Amino acid sequence: MPNRATNPSPQKTPEQWLEHAELEKSRGLFKLFLGYAPGVGKTYSMLSEAIRRHERGEDVVIGVVETHGRQPTAELAARLEAVPRKTIAYKGVEFQEMDVDAILARRPQVVLVDELAHTNIEGSKHRKRYEDVLELLAAKIDVLATVNVQHIESVTPTVQSVTGVQIRESVPDWVIQRADEVVMADLTPEALQTRMRRGDIYPLERTERALANFFRRGNLIALRELALQHVTKAVDRTLIDYMDRKHIHENWCVRERVAVCIGVSPKSQELIARGARIAGAVDGEFYVLHVDTERAISEECERSLAANIQFAANLKAEIVRVKGKSIASSAAKFVKERRITQIMFGRSAVRGLRKHLYYAAMWRFLKEAPNVDVHIITQTHEQD
Repeated sequence: MPNRATNPSPQKTPEQWLEHAELEKSRGLFKLFLGYAPGVGKTYSMLSEAIRRHERGEDVVIGVVETHGRQPTAELAARLEAVPRKTIAYKGVEFQEMDVDAILARRPQVVLVDELAHTNIEGSKHRKRYEDVLELLAAKIDVLATVNVQHIESVTPTVQSVTGVQIRESVPDWVIQRADEVVMADLTPEALQTRMRRGDIYPLERTERALANFFRRGNLIALRELALQHVTKAVDRTLIDYMDRKHIHENWCVRERVAVCIGVSPKSQELIARGARIAGAVDGEFYVLHVDTERAISEECERSLAANIQFAANLKAEIVRVKGKSIASSAAKFVKERRITQIMFGRSAVRGLRKHLYYAAMWRFLKEAPNVDVHIITQTHEQD
């Protein structure tokens, strides 16, 4: 009789093959520790995780960590190997910058990079520290990094307006969005002010001035809210990525996404305003969709559409313009791709054939779209 294996290897299921493919790294993993102000503990949290990984056997090194004279942070940093920084002379003064090439030559599993928004001194390999990080990630090295919310490009103008403090360094939003994981180093404003008064953040001689300016309680509350919003968005993106990888097509209504489909009629602004109110009431994301069927329209209609889109932009909507022969099919595709939970259409008081065409279009949308709440808003004038 032919020999048979006593312990035949079971065949992998499609799900197991998918999990295996996910484990094969095409780039390093990027974990970001987000703070809302100096002293909340983002660098300390990053170092603490790095030490835990090191104790589990991972090869972890420090690329750059700024202790700012804080003893607890310095004590943690001393427990890890640090790649020596590169000395660069600029205008007769020597500066120390992270040595990207030395880290690449060392090839650790994980590298720590503090203060992501830092601008490197002239003569460095890259202009910005986040560009150093992108090169390390491309080399399949995992990166743990830190940044404060005020240095995120889209947030900087708001922070400057609220605090009156000029923010000179920033990181593009797309870099933040590349993070595989975002962890918020959180502390209540009251606890942060207490740390400040103890001299845990800045020397005592700087304390009162800092508390009267950037570290005012109102500033800290606003900054903390901005940081929490960014963490919420990051978690939301992670969930969507997971659902896409697992081919989950149902809408998991963890967060509402409200969309309004508009045309060229001035009445579209009523829809936009109503959609904005609904999105605001449920603390959801707000989208405005226009489907360009590539039919010729008059200059007046072009102006009206531009006014509608500007109105939507004023209400902080994310504006999406797509091309398609069928408004219904294009809207259904949009709902699937963006995982919209509620969508609004205008319904004008049409008669005869146009009424039946409208009904047919709505039936087509309902047939092609996934589960989504549909609002039909009756209008007194025709919606184009």
